Amino acid sequence: QVQLVESGGGLVQPGGSLRLSCTASGSSFFSIATTGWYRQAPGKQRELVATITRNSSTNYADSVKGRFTISRDNAKKSMYLQMDSLKPEDTAVYYCKMESFWGQGTQVTVSS
Repeated sequence: QVQLVESGGGLVQPGGSLRLSCTASGSSFFSIATTGWYRQAPGKQRELVATITRNSSTNYADSVKGRFTISRDNAKKSMYLQMDSLKPEDTAVYYCKMESFWGQGTQVTVSS
């Protein structure tokens, strides 16, 4: 059974940085899967943050371009999201996704 586990969320001040991690278990196809990060703020729909293909082609939401960086390590079956210059509007639960599988989410709160 495929499981995705996120970590690295927390409380950070505006302008600060966080690095999220997502590790897959029970998967034999991580290295060829498209993976991504999504987020859901209170009262809003879940939205795409960034995706990365097996060839490391990346795609970002306009709201995070230039501030967030997605990466992956196929050998570790892991994916990362480096978040810099964080803003209060980045506050949300962040989820990792691999094909049709979702993690449980990790809370990111940006507040002074």
